[in-house]
Amino acid sequence: MKQYKIKTFIGALVLTIFMVSCSDILEEQPRSIYTPDFFKTENGVYGGLTSLYAHMRYFYGNGYYFNSCLTGTDEATYAQSADQNFKTHDISGQGNITPETNNTGVLWSNAFSNINTASGIIENAVEVGTISDALIAEARFFRAFDYFLLVQTFGGVPLDLGAGELKFNSSTNRTSVRNTVPEVYTKAIFPDLLIAINDLPETGRVTGGVTKTLARLYLSKAYLTYAWWLENPNNIPTYPETARVDPDGHDANYYYQQAYDVAITGIENPGPFGLQPTYYDIHLGSNDRNNEILLYADRTEESEFYNGASLTYSGGGNQDNFAVWMMTWNYTVIRSSSVSSVVREAEQHLGRPWTRMCPTIGAITNTFADKTYDSRYDGTFTTVYRGNWDKGGNNTPTLNNANGLPIAPGDAVLTFLDEEPETPIAYPSGAGGSNIGAGELPGRSDYVIAPSGISRVVYPGLWKLGTYRTDNAGGLGSPNGASTRPFNVAKFSEFYFVAAEAAVNGATTQAGKSARELINVIRARAGKWRFDNNGNTAKEVDNSAEMVAATPANIDIDYILAERSREYYAEGYRWFDLVRTQKWAEIASTYEICGSNYGDHTPATVKRSIEPYLYLRPIPQGQLDGMEMTDEEKQAYQNPGY
Repeated sequence: MKQYKIKTFIGALVLTIFMVSCSDILEEQPRSIYTPDFFKTENGVYGGLTSLYAHMRYFYGNGYYFNSCLTGTDEATYAQSADQNFKTHDISGQGNITPETNNTGVLWSNAFSNINTASGIIENAVEVGTISDALIAEARFFRAFDYFLLVQTFGGVPLDLGAGELKFNSSTNRTSVRNTVPEVYTKAIFPDLLIAINDLPETGRVTGGVTKTLARLYLSKAYLTYAWWLENPNNIPTYPETARVDPDGHDANYYYQQAYDVAITGIENPGPFGLQPTYYDIHLGSNDRNNEILLYADRTEESEFYNGASLTYSGGGNQDNFAVWMMTWNYTVIRSSSVSSVVREAEQHLGRPWTRMCPTIGAITNTFADKTYDSRYDGTFTTVYRGNWDKGGNNTPTLNNANGLPIAPGDAVLTFLDEEPETPIAYPSGAGGSNIGAGELPGRSDYVIAPSGISRVVYPGLWKLGTYRTDNAGGLGSPNGASTRPFNVAKFSEFYFVAAEAAVNGATTQAGKSARELINVIRARAGKWRFDNNGNTAKEVDNSAEMVAATPANIDIDYILAERSREYYAEGYRWFDLVRTQKWAEIASTYEICGSNYGDHTPATVKRSIEPYLYLRPIPQGQLDGMEMTDEEKQAYQNPGY
């Protein structure tokens, strides 16, 4: 099989100026612009396909886009070092989301150039004579993929980029008309995905390539999301304004059924995909690109050229994968015997701290209430910070830590407790001996913080997205380089959630595949442990029976949303989930967190004002500035409320 790579493409000017870049699985060559003739060559088609994969790196792994998908939900709030990018998205009186500050602008700017590239391939590739339907189907998938992200985020968006609906545009276009939500789904997303399912192979042509299974997942998700849009249970406004009527005459129940049927087909015809044996295995860095992952935005530590980012230092931008920094607090402040006992390291529990986002207390205590049977809390967070001062060149064999007791490298320096302890924690006044305000419990050499004591400045880190490198050579490695791990975009496990959600909304189910039975497949897996991540020890335990027994007899959408948060916490799903189901205000209008000072362990309840207009993000100001339209036309183009 021939393999091609294209490093950088600057697409035709469409709405605004866009750039895309390379994937590390195909061969690359620079090119400045696409033309129809370019896509009528084999190199052009393969190069265009490479850029379709590569464009995901501009938002999946981007810390600011990551913020827009999580901050303001029940999963996350802004942290001590947050700037306005993060505070405004919390919707708690710290500022307003505006077209200028909207962190989803990176999606808008990259998605439309990618859509145009996909259209160029779809229109012209057949003239090459050697391009298979399967290759063209990859372009169809990505065109649908981008439109699906756009319609969920902004509402109706343009199908005509200047040359006609879903046509490749090779000239500058300074005007734009937004299509309605039903038009985007029924003219673009559904048709492209149906063709993609028919023409794509079961196994990708390259590592990480799109497949039939992936296209089925996105079709089921699109049907499900559109069904909710048609039903509109809480009367959330749409834009451009249009009746909640399907052009083909189908109602919400029809699309819930379609979502269920397609998802079940995906489960029953997995191809090379399936569930990993444990939750820990999904996110273990050494097990990246496993068979549960259907799509990811790839990176590599093999080469800066193919990684698209420095391997040693990053400022956070472009193609860098720096999302996990946002939810990493400054653990290097911890002191033992006046020594920095936990040093910045390129290791999955640690990494580079930016302290921009943090979990809410409710995420720790309510979402992950079961920390005994359910492995997902342990497989999501870093809750134990262990001494690594020896890797930083300090050869002192032991240091004094909590209660004046000695610790050695590898011992726990700080532990975020799973539950509130029976013995009250003796918290210091202010920063204390640990320099972070952590407390002590009798007989323990590690400092401790209870779930009710997590704050905007000290909180459990995000292990599941943590740094993983193989080139540390026993030292601290390069913790200031962006993550070289792939950022997971789609998982096989979501078939079970899509089908279950459709079922609780009225889809007729198959025998053995009720909503509860589907969710219990995921919960049973969550009960299987092979390693205690934060205990740093093997743990061969199967709590599947207990997990299944604890599932309510009749589950509803609230239960499914809670399970989705346990399964996909901080992976970028939450805002979309709460917007789709119109549960955002109900679930996330208040949260608890302690303050921004070391030693603050007093939870405060914070209120959010989640207005209906916020269910759509604003059209980026750069888009409006680039259009040759009157101020009135631009205002009409913008989503209401902004």
